[in-house]
Amino acid sequence: MTSVRRSTTAAATAVVLATVGGLLAVTATTANAAVTCASPVFKRQLFANTTFSGTPKKTDCDSAIDQDWGTGAPATGLPTNNFGVRWTVTRDFGSGGPFALSASGLDGIRIYLDPGTTGARKIDLWKNGTTTVSKTVNLTIPAGKHTLRVDYVNWTGSAKVKFTYAPRTSATVDTVKPLVPSGTSVSYDSETGKAKLTWAKNKEMDLAGYKVYRRLKGASFGSTPHATTTSTSYTDTGLPKSGAAYYYEVRAYDKAGNASTGTADQLVTTVDRIAPTVRDLKVSGDSALDGVSLWWMSEGAETNRLLRSASPDGPFEEVKGPWGNSATDATAPYGETSYYKVAVSDAAGNTAYSSVVSIDRPLAVPYLWKTENRPEDGGGVDLRWDVSPHAPTTFRVHREERRFDDATGTFDVIDSRVVPCEPTLVDTAYGTKHSYACTDTTVVPSPNDGFYVYWVTTVDALGRESGPSQTISHGYGDGTAPPLVTGFTAAATEYGTVLDWDDSPVSDLAEYNVFRLSTVDDGTEYTHVGTVKAGTSRLVDSANLQDGEHHTYFVDAVDTSGNSNYTSADKMVSTTVTELDLRPTVETPADWLVDVNAEVADGGAAVDLTWKLSSSYNGTDITGYRVYRWNPATAAYESLTADPVTGTSYTDTTAAAGTTHFYWVTALHADGTESAPGDAWAALAP
Repeated sequence: MTSVRRSTTAAATAVVLATVGGLLAVTATTANAAVTCASPVFKRQLFANTTFSGTPKKTDCDSAIDQDWGTGAPATGLPTNNFGVRWTVTRDFGSGGPFALSASGLDGIRIYLDPGTTGARKIDLWKNGTTTVSKTVNLTIPAGKHTLRVDYVNWTGSAKVKFTYAPRTSATVDTVKPLVPSGTSVSYDSETGKAKLTWAKNKEMDLAGYKVYRRLKGASFGSTPHATTTSTSYTDTGLPKSGAAYYYEVRAYDKAGNASTGTADQLVTTVDRIAPTVRDLKVSGDSALDGVSLWWMSEGAETNRLLRSASPDGPFEEVKGPWGNSATDATAPYGETSYYKVAVSDAAGNTAYSSVVSIDRPLAVPYLWKTENRPEDGGGVDLRWDVSPHAPTTFRVHREERRFDDATGTFDVIDSRVVPCEPTLVDTAYGTKHSYACTDTTVVPSPNDGFYVYWVTTVDALGRESGPSQTISHGYGDGTAPPLVTGFTAAATEYGTVLDWDDSPVSDLAEYNVFRLSTVDDGTEYTHVGTVKAGTSRLVDSANLQDGEHHTYFVDAVDTSGNSNYTSADKMVSTTVTELDLRPTVETPADWLVDVNAEVADGGAAVDLTWKLSSSYNGTDITGYRVYRWNPATAAYESLTADPVTGTSYTDTTAAAGTTHFYWVTALHADGTESAPGDAWAALAP
């Protein structure tokens, strides 16, 4: 506190006043000169009267009001009684809030808040006395700038006065938030990675400090401040150099714990000095056609570069991309060891490298995908295969001939050789592979129990031969079908239609297929009657009921290469026949109970009959069955057994050969009645 006492000289000199808390220093001038006191220093005026009238005898600055003049004058030129002193200060109270105004002293004291306004007088201790008077007033000072004025008069006797004003900082009293700090700015040093925030000092008298908050762009500010400080600046030394953007804001807080809202966000974009990461580089595959496949994991990378070397120590050269997190190196050399690593870079140019992996790549293996007989007889076998454009262009075509060995049940290799064919590049349209072709003209037709196996290899400049391609098993035939059969006849008999034809003259005949063409309600119907092997030129169609129908037959000769002249019936050698009608003249009732089946027994000398009850019959009173055979001579079905058959099968050993037999089977009920019959037929060849 700077106080002006009676010992002060009359001639005013310049005096530097220190303010509380390091506030502005103020220079006082002579009594009649204009005096300016920097807030919150009081401007003090001393009057030689108690009405504060006229020109003050002295004007100076006072940092605090706490003076005791006793019975003397407050300054040279003033009386010891009947004088007045006025202190005035205008200051910014920031957000305002609850304050306590306290005054004490001898004689009159009046305290004003914003004098000249209604209710400005807050304390009034205005009387002459010999006892110290005092008073404290609690009030709320609004936000912003306000003027405090202290009027003191001494009428007689001792003179002393004291005045203080201070914020009330109890949390139960003060609920007023400080104002938002102003003048906030941020600077960033890309070399050190430090961000410095600065702001203007708040005006609140109860200010406790500032809270600094930081958030990553896209995130929210947390509830806990990044830092607290009582200063008006903060330097963040912990920012990662990752290229990320961060926002800062500053909040003022007071002694009651009230905090202001945050300042406008201050953006800092950090320098990126953190390289992306790359790990888990692996060789995931090797295709002779496509190349070496690799896979890896990376984070924060904008570009991925695949590097290859013939040595684990380099030098490494880039394999052209672009790549994501995988790559296929189509140019990897065959028959060599290649070493790989991956370089990942971010937008800032930071680069990291993976560990090195290697692969021992085999020689280039072709992909054989086609073997095909040439259309002309003896034309040979066409082969097609693919290789990488980076593979050798010298090839070897291998061929094995295999035959089935009945004794061992396996196919044995009877010949193995390299085929002297001339490969030709026939297709490069895909760009990623080249297609070659050649024709094996040394192949000869293989029999039915034999076939050929082909595969292809490459041979590099060092004479090294690759492993084999996929193998293809291939049958090679002559391509010419046997001639149409001759001498084809059909004869209707009681046991079926007898078909006969001349033997085929070809030496490689394998079999004959016989077909029957019938006229049905919706057109014609082809039925395969049977197949007979070469050396046999006769077949009996006994599977067709001899019911007087008209049929057309044709025969298709097939050789050991599968060639035949099978086509529509009107272009084949055919013969027609009208069957005998051997059907019984007695019709079988429609409400039969027994479902009967008849087949020629093994050896062809008897007929096996089997039967079962209709699924619609649920009775349990069947005691046996009777079996009947049609006798054309008597035009009646005659029983074949004296006693009923108790089972569900019967073999007719008395059936004559060379004819068709018709049968009935009936069921016997417990009451002696006989069910309607079920029927079946079978033809016995002579």
